[in-house]
Amino acid sequence: MPRRSRDDLLAAARHGLAEAAFARPAGERYALAHLAALRVAAAVLADRAKPRPGRRGRPVSAWRLLAQVVPELDEWADFFAAGAPRRAAAEAGLSVVTTREADDLVRQVEIFLGVVEEVLGLPSQPALTGTVPGTARSGTD
Repeated sequence: MPRRSRDDLLAAARHGLAEAAFARPAGERYALAHLAALRVAAAVLADRAKPRPGRRGRPVSAWRLLAQVVPELDEWADFFAAGAPRRAAAEAGLSVVTTREADDLVRQVEIFLGVVEEVLGLPSQPALTGTVPGTARSGTD
């Protein structure tokens, strides 16, 4: 599998975040947003991680590796690592996420993307998601 560049991963994350913002149902929106966050983390790792030649060990989650490579992102890593089991359950079709939780995650990923752009010294891109559907109106999903 070819390695993807930091910029490719950030572009994929932005695209995934935009897709998540308008996805229905809530579980799909949550899973897509979490995947976008994972791509943001992968972009940081592509930019900052230094592979150790000849050293193979147990697999390490991207979130743990992110916290090791860029310690200032450790709270974000903990936050998204904690959501991974819910993402897996949502991907399996289980109703484990409310509309509000999915909307909140989309917003958190948008913030995380901005923080990462700053950490990487990149110009901040405008938000792609705007207002998450369902948050500016009353009613249900």
